Amino acid sequence: MPGTAKQVTEHNFKPYKVKKGEEYMSEAQLAHFTEMLDAWKSDLMAEVDRTVGHMKDEAANFPDPADRATQEEEFSLELRARDRERKLIKKINESLNAINNGDYGYCETCGVEIGLKRLEARPTATQCIDCKSLDEIKEKQTKGK
Repeated sequence: MPGTAKQVTEHNFKPYKVKKGEEYMSEAQLAHFTEMLDAWKSDLMAEVDRTVGHMKDEAANFPDPADRATQEEEFSLELRARDRERKLIKKINESLNAINNGDYGYCETCGVEIGLKRLEARPTATQCIDCKSLDEIKEKQTKGK
């Protein structure tokens, strides 16, 4: 599935092995996550380029309304997928900025360490699991009524 964290694993990134006495978000850890995020972003940008090329190559003015509708629906689905990926690229850029600012890996809500395993599963995570869980519960309560 394009645009997911699964795509990051397609680059065969091995889980980061913490060295004895290594501090959280050390230079090596930050380099590891920078590499992951850059590769993910590169994949997403390549997908955007493929979509533009595909839409240019496949665009046709079909005389049959059913054929035209099918093509428009296909393009619409592709554009929605690219829009989700555009939003993901924005989150990747925000994560890369957080690395540069020294804020990466810490919960934006409470300030605790997010954790290497969580970041490897979701490199754009901005909250620890506890704060994220609380946000989801609050969201369910407000939208569920």
